[in-house]
Amino acid sequence: MPVLMPTSLTATVTFLGVNIDGKDLSTTNVSNIDVTYAGFEGDSHNGLTRRSCVRVTAQYPKGTRIRNTRQISALSSEELCDIQQSMQLDELFPGWIGANLVVEGIHQFSQIPPSSRLIAQNGTSMVVDMENAPCRFPGDIIDQHKPGKGGAFPKAALGKSKNKQKQKSSVRF
Repeated sequence: MPVLMPTSLTATVTFLGVNIDGKDLSTTNVSNIDVTYAGFEGDSHNGLTRRSCVRVTAQYPKGTRIRNTRQISALSSEELCDIQQSMQLDELFPGWIGANLVVEGIHQFSQIPPSSRLIAQNGTSMVVDMENAPCRFPGDIIDQHKPGKGGAFPKAALGKSKNKQKQKSSVRF
């Protein structure tokens, strides 16, 4: 059985966002949020279960009720900066790509292993399920702000888990 080991890794939350209407993936910055076992309260991805989508049709017929593993989308400000530079943008806001949580202090944040715990000082704990592969939908939102640039998003964001470095099991923020 794996052992969860505390680490000296720390991060600072720099962005909290919610997607209220689910019309697209964009999120709106909020100053605080209630977190439950279902995710961020009020976010369109909130819920213990969801309907399966095209990403999991190899395992489940489309529309099957499954465990929701995409309750919160988290990334690091360092990786967001890498994506921005790769796309040659002068700005890239977390809300444009659907981020719910952005942390600063862990450059290769998307490489923390599944089952890692993100533990806040107040005891709130979130479990990392897996890296969510980038899709084209954030590109549509980026195009609204930076016309002609959004198509580069999936390639710029893909592969943040390449050259994995071994990190420990929990991160305090």
